[in-house]
Amino acid sequence: MLAEYAATCADTHSPMLDQIQSYIQEHTLFSPTDTLLLAVSGGLDSVVLADVLHRLEQPFAVAHCHFGLRGEEADADEEFVRKLAQQYKAPYFAEFFQTKKFAEQEGISTQMAARALRYEWFERVRAQQGYAAIATAHHQRDAAETMLLNLTHGTGLAGLHGIRAKTGHLVRPLLAVSKPDLFDYVVENRLIWREDASNDSPVYQRNRLRLEVLPVLRDINPNLDHTMSTTAERVGGAEEIVRRYVADTAAQAQRTEPEATYLDIRLLQNTAATALVLHELLRPFGFAYPVVKDIVRSFGAEPGRRFESPTHLLVKDREQLVITPRRLSQFGTYQLQAGQEVLKIDGLHLRTELLEVPEGYEPPRGKALAALDADVLKFPLTVRPWQEGDWFMPIGMKGKKLLSDFLIDQKVPLNLKDSVWVLVSADGKIVWVIGHRPDDRFKVSPETERVLLVRRM
Repeated sequence: MLAEYAATCADTHSPMLDQIQSYIQEHTLFSPTDTLLLAVSGGLDSVVLADVLHRLEQPFAVAHCHFGLRGEEADADEEFVRKLAQQYKAPYFAEFFQTKKFAEQEGISTQMAARALRYEWFERVRAQQGYAAIATAHHQRDAAETMLLNLTHGTGLAGLHGIRAKTGHLVRPLLAVSKPDLFDYVVENRLIWREDASNDSPVYQRNRLRLEVLPVLRDINPNLDHTMSTTAERVGGAEEIVRRYVADTAAQAQRTEPEATYLDIRLLQNTAATALVLHELLRPFGFAYPVVKDIVRSFGAEPGRRFESPTHLLVKDREQLVITPRRLSQFGTYQLQAGQEVLKIDGLHLRTELLEVPEGYEPPRGKALAALDADVLKFPLTVRPWQEGDWFMPIGMKGKKLLSDFLIDQKVPLNLKDSVWVLVSADGKIVWVIGHRPDDRFKVSPETERVLLVRRM
């Protein structure tokens, strides 16, 4: 019935179709020849999107999620969407999820579980079938709700632009369309859809916002959804400006090494909105904004202030911030046997190579490797964290040196001191302060016949 009516109306001019087509082209969502995977719940919004794509002659397949939460009502939704796909002659995919079980297993809400399950499955189907993108039916009102929900919970620019037109393989062709326009469209084109009773449940935060808060705001501004859509577009532009500014700052102030990431405090102090920029730089390391503000306040303090995220440790050093992963299992000792080529420890990866010394051999140099006289070494070698009281005879220095003093002389930041390992011969002598300096007693000399190269990968 739906497809028959759609065929009779195919030539009907619709301003909303023109609006959607212009939006698709303006944001380069997809090309006319791309096949989309359309997420269809059976509700009004996704039914409209299916009809719109059909009228625009855009190839699409239909994907439906059955979350096992609403019994016979959900079964009827699946049957409705399957017939809808048949009417449009679109390939059909359905998945039946054990949503409550997944939510309990992961310790998350049912809504969060359903979101994670459906988007993971959508992407899997898209990749397997070679479809260009996943299309969802989010519209202006959804974007407004998302902005307000994010604002309620606390957010930065990313939360204030709401839902983007395109994110990776996700596209939202209806974002320029209001909810009243969607209602007008289904009435005009006599489309049938299914209502989800859970959309009226006040249990969910988004529903309370939709049913109780937004009506009050629309009394103040009847054009609220459009106003917020325009605001989101402007915030999105501002976010892009900030993103480029942060990228430029990172190029100047940030240095990434295998053992740590370094940020130049002086350059950070010269940036506009220092806390905001630093928060963006530290976002990959999991530091919350209040902690970032404390870090900025520490810029004028003595070195050694420590700040932690769930995954990383940041230390305010003399002229830089030093960020390292939190290695919670870095205890005990590990052995490197004769002939063993690889040793992997949490945060440390060593590779060895035994060489016969050719005439005129010049050992390679660099902090990440040690060239050692293999015949002076006594196996098994031990790899362990350094300890107070450790000493060695650094190449290029005369006599013994306490390792604690050596690390101070080398200006090794506090959090990197905690992750310094030493390679020790079986007779108890330190062979190499890994990543810093070998011991003079094990260096390659004119009498050396075999060299053991140890590289930190």
